[in-house]
Amino acid sequence: MRGLSKGFIVTAAIAAFLTTSAMAQRVGNGVHPMATPAEAHNWITPASSVARPEDAGRRAHTNWVFGSVNGQIAKAIKPSSGGIGDITLGTHYETPSSMACVYKIPSNGNKPGCVPSFASGTGGPQTGGWGAIALVDAYDNPYAASELAAFDSFWGLPAANFIQVYANGNGSCSTPPVDPGWGLEESLDIEWAHVMAPKATIILVEACSNSDSDLVYAEYVAGLWVEGYYGGGAVSNSWGSDEYVGENANDPYFGLYWPYNTTYFASAGDSGCGAAYPSSSPWLVSAGGTTVYRNTKNNAFFVEGCWSGSGGGVSSQETYSTSWTGGSNTGPWANYQYPIFGQGNRATPDLAFNADPASGVIVYDCAYYSGACYYFEVGGTSVSSPALAGIVNNAGNKLGQIDVFQIGGYGYYTPEEDNLLYSQLGSAKAYSTNFSDVTIGSNGCSVTKQWDYCTGVGSPRGLLGK
Repeated sequence: MRGLSKGFIVTAAIAAFLTTSAMAQRVGNGVHPMATPAEAHNWITPASSVARPEDAGRRAHTNWVFGSVNGQIAKAIKPSSGGIGDITLGTHYETPSSMACVYKIPSNGNKPGCVPSFASGTGGPQTGGWGAIALVDAYDNPYAASELAAFDSFWGLPAANFIQVYANGNGSCSTPPVDPGWGLEESLDIEWAHVMAPKATIILVEACSNSDSDLVYAEYVAGLWVEGYYGGGAVSNSWGSDEYVGENANDPYFGLYWPYNTTYFASAGDSGCGAAYPSSSPWLVSAGGTTVYRNTKNNAFFVEGCWSGSGGGVSSQETYSTSWTGGSNTGPWANYQYPIFGQGNRATPDLAFNADPASGVIVYDCAYYSGACYYFEVGGTSVSSPALAGIVNNAGNKLGQIDVFQIGGYGYYTPEEDNLLYSQLGSAKAYSTNFSDVTIGSNGCSVTKQWDYCTGVGSPRGLLGK
């Protein structure tokens, strides 16, 4: 077995969009000074999610966005004990119970048509999950624990076992500074990982900054916590940047230092067709984005399509090699895409989840407006990564990046979760049962039957085959 290094250092709202369909109107009353309208799309991009080519290899951005109307962020009324404010029939943003229903995750709140309900206590998954799920982010959200507790209480979810970690052992800071955009990212990550795997311990790992060096260090700390202390689980990364020369040197951080029972995930990006890093690392599950379409008469779930903003494409850096290249590139050790591309470069994504802000998920956050707590409708592939991490964790297959069933108990590096996902593409029964084949919509890349550059294998249905 190739060498594995170990170690550790660590110390220990309503703003929602009222929609009637994927093309619905919204009413807004203000834009945060850190948010900028993206006029070509129906969403607003916060400063933390602005992708700048010059940042590649230096610093990362988040992958979440707001919906918008007339360049404004919409707000609604704060929740009361009876439900969430002035929301009318036809509202189209997704709740824990509606998303559990669409993706067929066992839940106590599933309804015919998977129609979202905004009454308190309407539920979501109550069981499932093991070990821990770490969410790696930059900067600090001082409200994270109370946000997650309030979110769980309002929706009737099991209380989370939650740990907040400062990845400050590299000396970059004592306490990470607060950032509003990254703060909301953290709210999103911990809430939706917990929704899909309510029994897994949720660990928020906060890097000192969004520099590549700080985030990569936090990635190592996350793996230590998940595998070293909880025996495995998942690590989710909702951040990224354009690809860059030299990114391969960081590939081992996304699965090889803690490879036994931990699966890694990363958002494919929100800039449409094109690969991003670390999504293009061959060791992790790259998370693409879909749109949830509903019947405008009764709000019943209809179908998923490709979200126009979802990242996905061919990596310029992760090439194919027939000899081991020190933990990077595709090759015999990461051969899950060989039947599709032959000896080709890594292509993304691998799996997808709802990411369109017009069908966005509900997120409770107090960081974006500096202590004022609201529910927001949030989209972007920042939703996909933690939600998929939760679903895969809930499936309980405990896969990692090493085949431990070789003779003698040691083996070779291999991305077991990707191997499992891709192995079902050729199966008439398993594939159609375990996945939804997304064939409509476009992100600028080809969207077609089975694997494509927007949703990868597809979107999950149930826990089998995950």
